[in-house]
Amino acid sequence: MRHLIVVSHPAKDSFTIALTRAYAAELEKLGHTQRTYDLYRMGFNPVLSAPELLPVGADHPVSADVAQAQDDIRGADALTVLYPIWWMSMPAMMKGYIDRVFARGFAYESLGGIVHGLLSGKKAVLITISGAPLPVLVESGRWGALEVLQDTHIFRAAGFELLEHLHFDEVAPHISLGTVERHLARVRSCAMRHFPAA
Repeated sequence: MRHLIVVSHPAKDSFTIALTRAYAAELEKLGHTQRTYDLYRMGFNPVLSAPELLPVGADHPVSADVAQAQDDIRGADALTVLYPIWWMSMPAMMKGYIDRVFARGFAYESLGGIVHGLLSGKKAVLITISGAPLPVLVESGRWGALEVLQDTHIFRAAGFELLEHLHFDEVAPHISLGTVERHLARVRSCAMRHFPAA
């Protein structure tokens, strides 16, 4: 299978990036091909411009960076997105990627307020990280809100079959090496579980 991995974290030595590398390496070990979009390191421009709000057509071509990103999604069988949860949302860099790349006419169409996803037939895995314990997020209702806004309203609405939302909680700057190793094993297991050896 062909995989596109999109990750957003400003620090190149972060836990988020370590998870990404372990996941990508496991996919390759399993015989899959993957391309990683490290949004910060590649200097992706997250700012949606006014012309990008217009319907895509002959008189309004897609900008080169968005066209490439859309082509990479078209060419992938599976999309995996990794990011930390800040203020119960994705980082601005990731949101900008979604705003610009998951455009009307590419990722969805909408008629009468009903969204029809255009990326059906593709699989997705969502991997998130938080400092807060997951039970606290669930009990407060914040986790349910996040699932509706991100899992359902973005990825499922675009037509993806969301295989799993894998979450790592209580991740702090001084996380122990043992905990990191256990989490890396979990992300490798996620790759093996959903994408067995090719």
